[in-house]
Amino acid sequence: MPDFQEIRTVLGFDFGTRKFGVATGQRITATASPLPPIPSRDGIPDWVVVDTLVAEWQPQALLVGLPLNMDDTESELSRLSRKFGRRLEARYRLPVWMVDERLTSRAARDLLAEAGARRKGKLASVDSTAAVLMTEGWLEAPECGLKP
Repeated sequence: MPDFQEIRTVLGFDFGTRKFGVATGQRITATASPLPPIPSRDGIPDWVVVDTLVAEWQPQALLVGLPLNMDDTESELSRLSRKFGRRLEARYRLPVWMVDERLTSRAARDLLAEAGARRKGKLASVDSTAAVLMTEGWLEAPECGLKP
């Protein structure tokens, strides 16, 4: 597993049963940018799209949002998210960190509503904006990430 200092680029996934939000993050600037969401079926992504993103961005690590309850307990969605993280790790042989993503979807909706960004679907989706927030949070405090 690479040291955090060796990581330049990450891909962050906001897990969902119908679609995944995606963001690419840069360690040097600790910023992330939204990418188009990936369709999924019952929490299984379109692996061709994921393969293409990994090949294009060549990340040194992958992040997966872990949907925890407000009392820190895990749900069925948390279990599915961890399963996705393990599949990513096995498929791409890259380190994967689970990142607490509580309230990122709400914050993303608020951010987009404030900016008026959802008009006519021209800007980032709520899911990919949530992935941006989660990814930037990890870039600022990578020690908070968990293994799948």
